[in-house]
Amino acid sequence: MRKILLLTLGLAFTVVSCKENNAASSLIDRENAAKVESSKTNGEYPEIVFDRTVHDFGNIANNESVTTEIELKNTGKADLVIINATASCGCTVPEYQKTPIKPGETSKLTVKFQTGAEGQQQKTVTLVTNTKKGNETLTIKANVGLRSN
Repeated sequence: MRKILLLTLGLAFTVVSCKENNAASSLIDRENAAKVESSKTNGEYPEIVFDRTVHDFGNIANNESVTTEIELKNTGKADLVIINATASCGCTVPEYQKTPIKPGETSKLTVKFQTGAEGQQQKTVTLVTNTKKGNETLTIKANVGLRSN
């Protein structure tokens, strides 16, 4: 009898403790969904065009910090919202416009790259947007020189 009681209590504890709490996740999802929904009109989407999707810094010194600006334009019929921008590595930091970009307007995406590793480097920046595609990937390249002692 005691074993059955302990087994039942253990099972009940496991079920209760494994319940997933999605309060924070659902709040974030609702906020992002609200941003996207507010920028769509009648099923029309914004379209994003970049002046380039690959930027090569060429040869740079080790431990050097370099920056580039990539111009983007909303060629669609609805406001463009960049929901998030993430880099493939902590050495690459994207900065983007947080407010909606109206149809026909341009904006700049600033990408900072801090070297640390030697040799040919290739990093990506992924933009999450409210376009029909949903995301865009840009590539950053550099040939980083040897470390000086």
